[in-house]
Amino acid sequence: MNKPTTKLVEKKYLIPFILVTSLFALWGFANDITNPMVAAFQTLMELSAAKASLVQFAFYGGYATMAVPAALFIRKYSYKSGILLGLALYAIGAFMFIPAAAYQEFTFFCISLYVLTFGLAFLETTANPLILSLGDPKTATRRLNLAQAFNPMGSLSGMAVAALIVLPNLISDKRDAAGEVIFHSLSEAEKANIRLHDLAVIRDPYVMLGLLVLAVFLIFVFTKIPQTRGEGVKAKTSDTLRRLWHNKLYRSGVIAQMFYVAAQIMVWTFIIQYADNLGIDKATAQKFNIAAMAFFLTSRFISTFLMKYINSRRLLMLFGIGACTATLGTIFIQGMGGLYCLVAISGFMSLMFPTIYGIALEDVQPEDTTLGAAFLVMAIVGGAVMPPLQGTVIDFGTIAGLPAVNVSFALPLLCFAFVTYYGWKATKS
Repeated sequence: MNKPTTKLVEKKYLIPFILVTSLFALWGFANDITNPMVAAFQTLMELSAAKASLVQFAFYGGYATMAVPAALFIRKYSYKSGILLGLALYAIGAFMFIPAAAYQEFTFFCISLYVLTFGLAFLETTANPLILSLGDPKTATRRLNLAQAFNPMGSLSGMAVAALIVLPNLISDKRDAAGEVIFHSLSEAEKANIRLHDLAVIRDPYVMLGLLVLAVFLIFVFTKIPQTRGEGVKAKTSDTLRRLWHNKLYRSGVIAQMFYVAAQIMVWTFIIQYADNLGIDKATAQKFNIAAMAFFLTSRFISTFLMKYINSRRLLMLFGIGACTATLGTIFIQGMGGLYCLVAISGFMSLMFPTIYGIALEDVQPEDTTLGAAFLVMAIVGGAVMPPLQGTVIDFGTIAGLPAVNVSFALPLLCFAFVTYYGWKATKS
């Protein structure tokens, strides 16, 4: 007699699952329309790579600031309340691009992104554990991988907007016959006019995004989100923190997540600089970013399927080894071969975030899940800390006979090595 198969998503949870999954696409769009803005601001505001990467510091710093307050808010109220507040903050941050463009201040743009990611912190702190709880715990990690597969769909949309609408229309990126950027040789008056135009080009997609987020907000207002396992259970925060600290698999998972996100953001942020070193303009370089994301999305669906047959912990270790190998190629292979290796890294990154997340929360008690999820979201701070450090390395120009941009990928390599170790260690527990 055949054993009954466990459904990935039960019928009673299907509508909430679809709506909550749509949020993954929303923050994916924000993440990946923002990544190429580092290179855009570097040229337009005439910044160093290190200072321009403060865009990422502001973006991911918002996660670090708001993840724990978001968890405490959700514990006091509900998942639905967390989603609504997250969407509201998301829209406010997007609309702040209007005065930021008017004042032409780089700091104002960073503050706008900081506020926007307050909203994303609420959404991620809510959506990830909510998806895990919408069904049988045995299929929780697979269910989160499926939901997370829609994150790169949003990312691809963000990249497409950047590649087709934003970057090609930036006058500041026009180049001469030798491939050099013309903007730096212009007079201050000419630069001011171009800056006014280009900041409006950067602003408009964020304003449209804010309007879309408001529409999603209204949909959630009128949608019932079911109470799930652990929601509404009151527990002392001190007791929760103590239990989380003594959970070795969880504690190591937070560190692994921090390293993974740092690696992901570095890989996707500096594809454009890597291509620029090969004489490729930003709009064309962004197409390699899109290819990386397409590879990431395809691999996410493949890895979700493979989890039916291969333990998720072992699969994480194997994908970690693949990421390390591709990163070594990025460092040591000069020319287009290195760029192709850089694109290939994304295929191996595909399962890492949701799989680390699911493994880390496997043995966490239901009443501790929300706060546990918050620290896993807070681990996204790795994406704030490491890109400026990589930007500093890139600013050296050449290191040990290799382009500094190649050498800078030693930082993602170290991060992937720890993720691989976590996957290996998890298989032993």
